[in-house]
Amino acid sequence: MKRFTTMWLREWGMVKMLAVILGTWLPVCGVAISGEQREVLRAGTAKTDITPTKPVTLAGYGSRKDLSQGVHDPLSARVVAFEQNGKRLVLVSTDILGFYGGTAASIRKAILETCGLEPSELFLTAIHTHAAPTPTRGGDKAHPNNVEYTKTLETQLVATVREALAHTAPVEVAAGSGSSPVGVNRREVVHDAAGKPQVRLGRNPAVLTDREVQVVRVSRADTGGVMALVFGYATHSTAMGPGNYLVSGDVHGLAEQFLEKHLEGGVVAPAFAGASGNIDPWFRVLPKFNTAKGWIPEAVLMGTMLGEEVVHVLDGLRKPIASGPIKTAFQTLALPAKPRGKIDAATGGESPEFNLTVGRVGDLAVVGLGGEVFDEIGKAIKAASPFPHTLVITHCNGAAGYLPTKEAYPEGGYEVESSSFAPTAAEEVVKESLRLLREVQSAEK
Repeated sequence: MKRFTTMWLREWGMVKMLAVILGTWLPVCGVAISGEQREVLRAGTAKTDITPTKPVTLAGYGSRKDLSQGVHDPLSARVVAFEQNGKRLVLVSTDILGFYGGTAASIRKAILETCGLEPSELFLTAIHTHAAPTPTRGGDKAHPNNVEYTKTLETQLVATVREALAHTAPVEVAAGSGSSPVGVNRREVVHDAAGKPQVRLGRNPAVLTDREVQVVRVSRADTGGVMALVFGYATHSTAMGPGNYLVSGDVHGLAEQFLEKHLEGGVVAPAFAGASGNIDPWFRVLPKFNTAKGWIPEAVLMGTMLGEEVVHVLDGLRKPIASGPIKTAFQTLALPAKPRGKIDAATGGESPEFNLTVGRVGDLAVVGLGGEVFDEIGKAIKAASPFPHTLVITHCNGAAGYLPTKEAYPEGGYEVESSSFAPTAAEEVVKESLRLLREVQSAEK
């Protein structure tokens, strides 16, 4: 019996070694997945609290100089990680403004190296709330509390992605969409004393915008229980303005919180900001969360309204979409640039880098744009996409600033004047996005 056991163990060891050689065991952040499981679409989720524990400089408004004075609602980082046949697609939603000042590259590097991900497999994003800390690596104007916060945030994000990848289970995915009026075009046309039209930041409801609420349900294949509810919507999270000194997830973050409270059961509900460079919430840049005389703070009202539309879409989802394959692509675009401050220049200046990340999970495509992209650009990508469901997200894997449409340049305005890009840059982003969508579509099912 002892001899038989020894022989069995020796043979089993050889089988395991052969499996490694043939690639039928896949290490994922230290976890091995057998060949039988690899054909099945799997997903894992994780969430961590990233609310600052010290007063910090809040992001998004240059006029706001003081440190934060409290917390209205908590900030979180949420991860949904898909895996199949050794390929991964990892969605990371972070309740901050964005990864500016080179923080995207360093945090991505830490996550990629720790978890063995390819650059194209990681979609590191921010919901673009203007009531969260400014991530920074340091410098003359950086507050030490923000530097400390950024270091902690990197550690947290690495650990959260690792956790999601380490606890995957077979899943089914469904996708659908609804509509919400929360976002509105913010390029308001006014006239100066001479009657000349000018564009300022305000509210311009006469311009049709993309109101689509994109929803992706990730459910356990065995029980049907919802693990994650991914949603995307095109608006800035700027209900709260520079007069507000309370930490908050603003519209997107409050929608996430509403959904997780409503759905219960540990459901993770990561939000993603759609193409919203020229879109603000209907109520914008308010000085405080007003609760006097039963008043519902506008950010809470709009976040709840967005969250409830996500639930309505969820209730109507039935048939799962195709469960594979997973394929991803990543490209850094050198787009045509313009001299800073020149609104009518077609060329010139230094070409800023713009990161473009595209992936698919079966019939679901994800397009990650590394800047603040105008609404029309996102609509153009979705309209021409070869996939039945295309989730367009911004502030993804970089922070290249505003990307207006060519038509916006003669009008001027804040976004055009502050953009580094020439008028033709948007067309190139649409073209390259569609090219990569066709590339990932070519994967065999």
